[in-house]
Amino acid sequence: MAATVVTVTSGKGGVGKTTTTANLAVALASGGQKVVCIDGDIGLRNLDVVLGLENRIVYDLVDVVEGRCRLRQAMIRDKRMPEMYLIPAAQTRDKNAISPSDMVRLTDDLRDEFDWILIDSPAGIERGFRNSVAPADTVLVVTNPEVSSVRDADRIIGLIESEEKGPARLILNRLNTKMVKRGDMLAPDDVLELLAIELIGIVPEDENVIVSSNRGQPVALEAKSNAGLAFQNIARRLKGESVPFLNLEEKEDFFQKLTRIIRPGGD
Repeated sequence: MAATVVTVTSGKGGVGKTTTTANLAVALASGGQKVVCIDGDIGLRNLDVVLGLENRIVYDLVDVVEGRCRLRQAMIRDKRMPEMYLIPAAQTRDKNAISPSDMVRLTDDLRDEFDWILIDSPAGIERGFRNSVAPADTVLVVTNPEVSSVRDADRIIGLIESEEKGPARLILNRLNTKMVKRGDMLAPDDVLELLAIELIGIVPEDENVIVSSNRGQPVALEAKSNAGLAFQNIARRLKGESVPFLNLEEKEDFFQKLTRIIRPGGD
């Protein structure tokens, strides 16, 4: 069976696209799937760092397209998971070095060998975005629950539909339930009402994500992390499984509960 090509994109930079791509790749590969990630952010290149593979790069995506190496030579195998590979972006070129048809051709060459091809799209609406969505079977839009991020996501969803790559599916990243309760952050229902697309996952705010990204150890490898569990669940939904959403409500610990019982109403 041919691979499914999943493009992870957003309107706004810094919402967690690369972290999402890395963690979905790890989650799928740890579940026995054969996965290749393509870093479509030519000129910047971050996916290799989040995956902890930056020291092993010899060739990159542009080298493949321009014929300086074979596709297999540019693929870096993850030693932790032998069924997972990375094709890194070029740092010294810009997004015009590759065309949408190049990306379609590249992914077509990979489809028979893999279960999943994940493309980390650059933010925004320029050439890099068009390159990344051209071969997509499924597009995941990552947004944070804040107004400017949601507005940019709305623009991207419209472009995905105009490229006939929709309907996109939504990942709501960095949700902080305390801020939602205070009215300082959009609630998931508010975001869904504004964007009107299917929600495939909610990833809670979790400091483990930053720590793990800095170490090149995606948080989906962490059994105790809520964010890691959320990414694992999104991967299962991508495979077609019906998985309930995590209950992200803050739970009172024993001492908070005891204090409330002993001192009802305050001082």
